[in-house]
Amino acid sequence: MPSLPWKYLLAAALLCGTAEAGAQRRPAVLELYTSEGCSSCPPAETVVGELAQRPDVLALAFHVDYWDDLGWRDRFGLPESARRQRIYAKALGLSSVYTPQAIIDGQADILGSDSRAIDRRLNEKRDGIALGVAVQAGEVQIDVGVLDRAAPSDVVLVAYRRSAVTAIGRGENSGRTLTEFNIVRAIRTLGSWDGRRQQYRAALDSLPGDATDVAVLVQPPGQGAIIGAAMCALR
Repeated sequence: MPSLPWKYLLAAALLCGTAEAGAQRRPAVLELYTSEGCSSCPPAETVVGELAQRPDVLALAFHVDYWDDLGWRDRFGLPESARRQRIYAKALGLSSVYTPQAIIDGQADILGSDSRAIDRRLNEKRDGIALGVAVQAGEVQIDVGVLDRAAPSDVVLVAYRRSAVTAIGRGENSGRTLTEFNIVRAIRTLGSWDGRRQQYRAALDSLPGDATDVAVLVQPPGQGAIIGAAMCALR
């Protein structure tokens, strides 16, 4: 049987959005940099859990690994998350990184537990490049739309786990049971986008087995302000 054109694959897929020419409304993106070893982080995790219920917000919890030598190893800690946080510190002119740190739309640094300050930023209207994301034939398929005079950007795939419960045995949170949300399990740059319509793919079996969803971010190199965002359930 001959392979179907992209547009027919997209229509038959688990479709989470369609890409059209020009800009479209997009969700606000909140990235929380957190650790199970940090006693100040659970309130920020609660904020992520609340925001994850909002369809106009893409909330992602990036667990860093630099707390792992201080009494408790975070099972979700990723060196890629810590690296991403350090790049933000450079891009935003910050003197250091910290937890819990929230980055909104790649351009605002806010204490991750400050729900009022976060709400004020999230309630702003946003437009972004049109994105289509689908799960079909063992792949995540991404269609990035057209935008005139767009800056060259990276297309970043983030696989995440919707929730987890963790009993903490040591460290600052010793004896606590933490409920965590939208936990990033993998970060991957799929390629670059130059304003023309382009497609990208990632095999499902290349993603962590505990990932339940994916997010796609379109962002200038060096982690500039996010210009496109979408999410899609894997199952």
